[in-house]
This record gives sequence, C-alpha cells and structure tokens, in this order.
Amino acid sequence: MFSNSYIFKYSAIMVILVAAILAGAALLLQPAQERNVKVEKIQDMLNSAHIESTTDNAEQLYEKYVVREIVIDENGEEVSVYKGGKFEKGDVRAFNIDLKSQLKVKQDAAQGKTKEKAVFPLFEVDFEGDTLYIIPLQGNGLWGPIWGNITLKRDMSTVEGVSFGHKGETPGLGAEIALPQFENSFLDKKVFDDKGEFQSISVVKGGVANSSIDPAHGVDAISGGTITSMGVNNMLKNNLSNYITYIKNHKK
Repeated sequence: MFSNSYIFKYSAIMVILVAAILAGAALLLQPAQERNVKVEKIQDMLNSAHIESTTDNAEQLYEKYVVREIVIDENGEEVSVYKGGKFEKGDVRAFNIDLKSQLKVKQDAAQGKTKEKAVFPLFEVDFEGDTLYIIPLQGNGLWGPIWGNITLKRDMSTVEGVSFGHKGETPGLGAEIALPQFENSFLDKKVFDDKGEFQSISVVKGGVANSSIDPAHGVDAISGGTITSMGVNNMLKNNLSNYITYIKNHKK
C-alpha cells in the first residue's frame, strides 16, 4: 500500500506534467487561434460590403479590395494611412486598432480621466470599380457586447450593407440582429440628410411607419428584442458620430 508521501509526490508530479502539456498545447495552437480571429474579422468586414469570402480566401480578398487603411483622430484628421503594404503616413494600421479600448479612451477623456486622444479605424474599398468605406462598430446589447461593420457608398452617406454580431443575445429575439432579414433592412438608408446633417440610422420600436422618423434614416426594431435593438441604435449613433467631421471634410 502506498504511503501518503508517495501519493502526494505522485499527484504533484502529475499536476505539473498536465499543466506543462496544456501550456505547450496552448502555445502551439496560439498562431492558429490568432489567424482564426483575424479571418473572422475580415469576413465580417467583407460581408458588410457584399464581398463573399471563405476562410481560405478571405485574406487574399482583403488584400485585393481594401485599398487603404485609414486612422483618423477626433478632429477628423488622417493620422495614419496604410496602403499597398506600406505606410504613407503614421505607423498604426487601422486593422490593428482595438475599437473597444479607443471608445473607452474617448469616454475617459470626456470625463477628464485621461489626456490621451482616441483614434478610429476606417477602411477604403475598391470593389468592381466602386469606392466603399467600411466603419467598424462596437456596442452593448442585453446580455453582453454587440459589434459589427457598416459600409457606406461613395457618397459616405448611403448604406451599402451592414454586418452585426453578438456574444449572447437571446435566440429568436435579440440574436436576430445577425440575421439577413434585419441586416438587409439597412440597405440604401442614409446616415446624413439632404442638408448634410448627421442623422445616423434609428432602430425604431414599433416600426418606422408608426413613428415620426424619416424612412430614409430608420429601420424597424426586432419584435421582442427591444433592448438589443436599442443597443444597435446606440452603437450606430455613438460610433458613426466619430466620423462626422472627417466625412464632411472629405466631401469638401
């Protein structure tokens, strides 16, 4: 019969051995996991621009169609531009920006908690001879984070497409933000009105037809998914507002 000291030593060795194996496996799998995250991000972006992709060709299509990665500041100035595999200005790629952290920087700066200035990513696309602009989105739903991308046409107002995602919204209710029928309702909506004033796109509880919202700037909320719909509404307004000055200057 084994002694208590033997059992203790054996157990300790096994714990250390298993921990070492798991740590080694994690290190070996890390590159593949990072690539999967990257590819998923690219596919979401391309999907909002109606560019079909697979896990195998997403990176190639990104290199082909995303002609400029632009980083702008809160004054609407381009602080970094990455094009053709090299920097034309600055040294930060828009693709590598953590949007969630930048939104937090903006919030903290507004509250006087930091002097750091937030920056925001913008992606210029040349697809089938047309110029499009992809703006990443980050917000909060009912049960956790929601995110997405909105692609604007050459006029930087008309919506070409959107893609939304979520961490844990309710199936059959809030989770429907990621379904085609909701995403397609944004097609050809306008972010700016005819006078050039920012309107965002409102997600309207009870339906646009039963509200005072101009149909050009509104979509119907998801029935039963009020809080998630409001999260999308706020996400669009809060994120798009960071690009107002840039877009107005760009149009000039």
